[in-house]
Amino acid sequence: VASWAARNGGDPHRLMVTGFCWGGCISWLYAAHNPQLKAAVAWYGKLVGEKTLNSPKHPVDIATDLNAPVLGLYGGQDTGIPLDTVETMRHALRAANAKAEIVVYPDAGHAFNADYRPSYHAESAKDGWQRMLAWFSQYGGEKGE
Repeated sequence: VASWAARNGGDPHRLMVTGFCWGGCISWLYAAHNPQLKAAVAWYGKLVGEKTLNSPKHPVDIATDLNAPVLGLYGGQDTGIPLDTVETMRHALRAANAKAEIVVYPDAGHAFNADYRPSYHAESAKDGWQRMLAWFSQYGGEKGE
């Protein structure tokens, strides 16, 4: 991601990522993978799961390894990501003293920011978007930093 950003006019010193669903899961994992990352925002990314050859780790497994602050945004009505797994992640983050925050929108389900789907929840989506921008503003660093 950093090399792509540098080749395409981005500032590799202000690298930030966001992702939705599977991309949300990858945002958590990338925050543990790349020490140059400034911040990440994970939208309803799966947090736990069985370990496989293709998925040897899940976000809950890397809570102690985060290199960047991560904001997680989750729907309280998400049947694919049960609240007990969100709480498991919260506990792992607290135990690791990680710079991370999880926000749960009680009335939202999965994909609440996807305005082209029936699951869209405008109030939660707008609040989440504002939180994401604030998170990136707070942790994104100054240009060239």
